[in-house]
Formats: sequence, C-alpha cells, structure tokens
Amino acid sequence: MIPMVNLKPQYQALKEEIDAGILRALADAQFILGPNVTAFEQEAAAYLGVAHAVACASGTDALHLSLRAAGIGPGDEVITSAFTFIATAEAIRYVGARPVFADIDPLTFNIDPRSVEALITSATRAVLPVHLFGMPADLGRLMPLCAQHKLTLIEDCAQSFGATIDGRQTGSFGASGAFSFFPSKNLGCYGDGGLISTHSDALAAQFRMLRNHGSKVRYHHDVIGYNSRLDELQAVVLRAKLKRIDQYNDQRRQVARWYTELLEGAVQTPLVTDNARHVYHQYTLLSPHRDRIASKLQAAGIASAIYYPIPLHRQIAFAGEYRAQELPVTERISAQCLSLPMYPELEEPTVRTIVAEVKEALVG
Repeated sequence: MIPMVNLKPQYQALKEEIDAGILRALADAQFILGPNVTAFEQEAAAYLGVAHAVACASGTDALHLSLRAAGIGPGDEVITSAFTFIATAEAIRYVGARPVFADIDPLTFNIDPRSVEALITSATRAVLPVHLFGMPADLGRLMPLCAQHKLTLIEDCAQSFGATIDGRQTGSFGASGAFSFFPSKNLGCYGDGGLISTHSDALAAQFRMLRNHGSKVRYHHDVIGYNSRLDELQAVVLRAKLKRIDQYNDQRRQVARWYTELLEGAVQTPLVTDNARHVYHQYTLLSPHRDRIASKLQAAGIASAIYYPIPLHRQIAFAGEYRAQELPVTERISAQCLSLPMYPELEEPTVRTIVAEVKEALVG
C-alpha cells in the first residue's frame, strides 16, 4: 500500500530530539503555556517575518479568533472560497457573520479576485482567501481591492506554511494569518494545534486574551473568551520540525517536479507561477476521468483523495441557503480533482509507480 501521507519516517529521523524534548517538558511539569510554547511562538514569528505569532489549539480556532479580534460579527459578510475545507466557513459562522462564496481560478484553484470584486456589498467586512494546497492566493490583486473598499484581509494559511509570494511568507500580508498544525500538514504536530500571525501589537494582545478565557491577568476576565491553547508537548514537536521546514518543503517540491514531468500531457497538473513558491501540501491534478483514475489506483493499493468533492455552497450544513448560487469553475474542479500521495520522503521510483497507474487508467 502506498499511503497519502506517511508520518513515520519523519518521526524516526527526529525521534531522539523529540523524545528528549518531551521528557524534559514532562520533568519540568509546565504543561499550559509553558516555555516551549513561548519559544515556538518566537521562532515561528521570526520565520514568518511577523511581529507576533500566537499559538492556539487548532487551525479552526486560529480562524475564529482572527475574525473575532477583527470585530466581525452579526450582520457582516466575509467573502471566501467555496473550494476549501468547511473550517474556513465555520469560523465565519462562529462569529455570527455570513460567508459569501466567490468562484475560483481554474489554474490555481484559489479564490478569483474578479469574483470577489463582484460580490462586495455595503455589508462586506472582510476577505478570507485560502492558500489552497500550498499555492499562495493572488494577494497582489486582493490586497489593493481590500484597501480600496476598506476591508480586512485575513489569510487562511492552514495548508501553506513556508509558501511565499515574492519571497515573503504567507501569513505576513493580511491583518492576520491562520495556520493549522494538524499532523498531515507541512508543519504538523502529533495532535491538533494552530497559530495566528500578525504585525499588530493590538491584535496579538486580543489573540492572547481570547485564547485564554478572555484573561490578561489570572482570574481577571475582560471578555468572554475561549480555551484554545497549544499544548506544551506539541510545541516540542513543532520546534523540532520548524528547524527543518524549508528542507521538507524543498523535498515536496522535488516530488511535485517528478509528478509534473511524468504526467505532462496526460492530465492538468498544478500551476507554478514565477512569483509564488508552492509548498505542495497536496499534489492535485484535474481530469474528466478522475473516478476511473481513483479506482485504478485503489485496485493497485495506492491511496488517493478528493479534496473537495462537495463545494461549501452545496453542503447540507448550510441548509440550502446558497441553493440558487452557481460557481461554475468551483463545481467543475470539484468534479475533476484528485490528489496523489504527497510527503517529503516519497521516492522517485514510488512516484513512477503511481504515475504508471494513472496513465494506464487513462488508456483503459
């Protein structure tokens, strides 16, 4: 079986460092907002090129706290993509605002700035682009649009740790950036974890207060907050992996090059632009024969996945609210996308095996 992701080789390579760090943390017995969380926040902020990085319990919480701290609430609209995991829209709902779904670019799969512009109304308060699959969204067009209409830009960086635009890290452009450390992410821990990046001292103070029951001083609660703190032991894992994130992302790019070279002409492969540095959280192809390819891979013992088979505006959770809305590009991509195995340790012979099965499915 060739899995979608294999976390074991990475742990084996880091086992000595991670195990020793966890044992030290256990011996120190400072488990909540301890020294490893503080150190990780400082190291992550330095890597991302921001003034502050505030750790929290998950990527979903990072989005939720970003919206809450930005003052977005009932009656407000937030424009985002329908081609993403539901957490992006859930977070908008959590603060009482309404998600407004824009269509996507057919080559990058990211939110299309032209669609965003057409959806702006007097109720629009923010734009929430997703750097999907590790490919940075078109912030070069979205940022001027937000400035023109006085909208808050919040980046969903759940899949893009280490991705850059003109050498600048995703998560360093908007009012804030929300990261996930789910185990399969490019920078993943061994449970749930998240991070919010920002240049703003005021927003960082809000994030720290909101993640800790609305408290700046122990037992003094200024607002109703949340229990959303990164675990000290997960911070140990993340500190070890952060040192090597560029290496891991370089390895992902090499795997992507092998796929793209071998698949040329057979399917639509991910777009690579000159100014963006893709980190390939997923390697996602497009084919009208998607289901045939997936079945062939499964029969050969090779994993694949569809991210995302049902776009958000068609999800039951929204109770038909968007029934009349048509997003033609999003709907076509959802019907044709297929993600192949992707992790840093994937070797070229294995990639060749996977591609051979893909091509055989297209011939059959």
